[in-house]
Amino acid sequence: MKPPSTIRVCLALLAVAASGILAASATATSGSEASLPTLSHEVLNAVNTFRAAHGLGRLRESRALDRAARAHSLEMGRVGYFGHSSADGTAFWRRIRHFYGARNRPYWSVGENLLWSSPSVSAAGAMTMWIASPEHLRNMLTPKWRDIGVSAVRVVDAPGVFGGRRVTIITADFGDRH
Repeated sequence: MKPPSTIRVCLALLAVAASGILAASATATSGSEASLPTLSHEVLNAVNTFRAAHGLGRLRESRALDRAARAHSLEMGRVGYFGHSSADGTAFWRRIRHFYGARNRPYWSVGENLLWSSPSVSAAGAMTMWIASPEHLRNMLTPKWRDIGVSAVRVVDAPGVFGGRRVTIITADFGDRH
């Protein structure tokens, strides 16, 4: 299937932020990975605050987009790559569609923001990085988005492009279907 023309593919922002203290609770996923639900929620709120400051509507948290974002953050951390496509080369919009389907809907569109930092990043730090990137900024300020899912994970000894460091990876998936 050819991707809908309304899908925006933002370029990956490889960001390594300065070390800081991360005040977020963690939920264990394995010995080397932890989900950071507090940070995920703080990023979601920061995106909505930013949108409101620019006269845009708040995005609803979507459990389906949360699952899509979480799966991608965890996969990147486990496999050691950073990009919108899945490790097997599947386009990001196809991966998201698996969780956030377009069934019987005449309109469906998704976008994605990514970042990683070693060792941690705050919601404010994530916003600073995304605002500095035209593609990520455009995603956050796209009026058509209605839904968002965010996943922040911490990976200890992350392989590949992460160089065995402890990293925090955040995926924000944006969507609209009606």
